[in-house]
Amino acid sequence: MADAIVSGISVATGIAIGKAYFVNRNHMARLPRQTVASDLVPEEIKHLHKAFATVEAELTAIRAQVPEELKSHASLIDTHLMMLKDPKLSGAAEGYIKSLGLNAAWALEKAVSDQERAFGAIKDPYIRERMQDIRVVADKVQTKLMGVDNDITAIEGRAIIMAHDLTPADTVELQVNKIMAFATVRGGKTSHTGIMARSLAIPALVGVDKLEDAVHDGDLVIIDGLSGKIIVNPSETELADYTERAAAFESYTRKIKRQCNLPAETFDGSRVQVLSNIELVEEVAAVIDNGGEGVGLYRTEYAYLNRTDLPTEDELTDKYIDLAAIMAPRKVVFRTLDLGSDKFISTFGELNETNPAMGLRAIRFCLKNPQLFKVQLRAILRASAYGNVSMMFPMISGVKEVRQAKAWLAQAKAELRREGLDYDPNMPIGTMIELPAAVMIAEYLAHEVDFFSIGTNDLIQYSIGVDRTNHHVSYLYQPLHPATLRAIKMVVDAAHQAGIEVSLCGEVASDPFCVPILLGMGIDSLSMTPQAIPGIKRIIRQTNMHDCRKLLKDVLQCRTVSRINNLVMDNIFKHFPEEVSFFSSLLENDELPS
Repeated sequence: MADAIVSGISVATGIAIGKAYFVNRNHMARLPRQTVASDLVPEEIKHLHKAFATVEAELTAIRAQVPEELKSHASLIDTHLMMLKDPKLSGAAEGYIKSLGLNAAWALEKAVSDQERAFGAIKDPYIRERMQDIRVVADKVQTKLMGVDNDITAIEGRAIIMAHDLTPADTVELQVNKIMAFATVRGGKTSHTGIMARSLAIPALVGVDKLEDAVHDGDLVIIDGLSGKIIVNPSETELADYTERAAAFESYTRKIKRQCNLPAETFDGSRVQVLSNIELVEEVAAVIDNGGEGVGLYRTEYAYLNRTDLPTEDELTDKYIDLAAIMAPRKVVFRTLDLGSDKFISTFGELNETNPAMGLRAIRFCLKNPQLFKVQLRAILRASAYGNVSMMFPMISGVKEVRQAKAWLAQAKAELRREGLDYDPNMPIGTMIELPAAVMIAEYLAHEVDFFSIGTNDLIQYSIGVDRTNHHVSYLYQPLHPATLRAIKMVVDAAHQAGIEVSLCGEVASDPFCVPILLGMGIDSLSMTPQAIPGIKRIIRQTNMHDCRKLLKDVLQCRTVSRINNLVMDNIFKHFPEEVSFFSSLLENDELPS
């Protein structure tokens, strides 16, 4: 028997077997709090600045060697370099050394605590991420001050990374050829760690509660990204079993990848489009390599992040044209800006919203700031002249918002006409359906636009009232909740009655066990991470609409998630036996925490 088996949330499938390497972020437990004599203050300040300079030099070297797979995320290191060069943090720490006689590491901790208090009243996750970057930079400097070498950049040989948390910057700094898998205490299905793991096609678990107690450096561990388990120091029998399962999974993955360019068509001839969600132009190669038929969701936010000014129209246009032209004639659906004012404090001022997730963000923010909105609308319109481009508005809650957004779009078109700039006058316009209000008035919204795109991640959160990143209640985040399925069905019916198409772009689209239900509803296209496309296409090609409609009918009679899970599992055993062993963990959630 293994020494221990702990469970987490699988965010990237696969099986890895190797030695554990724990990235220790818990410096506070051993952070020295000391005072220095007044005559040693200058030396302590010198010690502080030397640590900042050392970290800056190391990050600069890492920046130059970022692997090709992660080049698009290297700007995160630039952000940390800017923080290291910014005198605010080091200056505040220096002040505490001078005024309180603190040692450098503790003085820096006080400086960071000041920053945390300043950010404390802001609840928005984007701002929290900014504070997290400051913490990461401070951790790196404190590591140098304390003479601790246990860092993510010091891994020798291939290893399975264990950590309390992995920040976006951590994942960029990883030496990809040495990483076999991830496991972290924090994080959810849509965390950056999970996205990066899927991009790199390596197994990953997050939300592993007892990770730090159960696993130690050098332990032999099995990361089972299929069942969401970590097996610590397995027995010979367990090791042999998982070695065999890992080989079977690799064989399965190679097989579905070879078939990824076949059409997503059911046995009885129903055709579904399989598209991809991306946020960087550089990801189009993965879309095409995995058989994607287009981009169903291009997140435009990235161009606005990690900068103090706003992107210009020409800057956005160049980027959008690149994407449209590369993907042509495949479609590209641009989602207009889905951020709030909190990301643009220097430009728009801080609103200090108590609940930014329900505040001034997405289409609401754009309509309040039409000049910013129009710059993006003009850029997307100009790109439409170079490819098969569509546009959709996020967080729509009513007909009036759609009409206001379309009015600004009409004005942008008129300006471009006067200026003699090309655009597609018939570019399709859609709305995201991600709020319960939009679901309830879908029949009205359907007459305002050319298509719907259901964002299930937010729809589930808002419908059930659950923060999927909150590990206390994340068990309630249920794609197969009866309310979720009924909401999706209502939207699909409303769209089709109005003669428009409906796509689904949330995590549900990439869940192989949900796909037959979605097909039964008549969904027109599914959009997902590029890596999920081969598996979903295979599921579609192995089913027929008669079975899908029957499954949907049975599922809609169910009152509980458990009953729906059982029906879906029965369907999978019957029609997709090979997938059962690889994806059964997707159905292990229930209404109550274990």
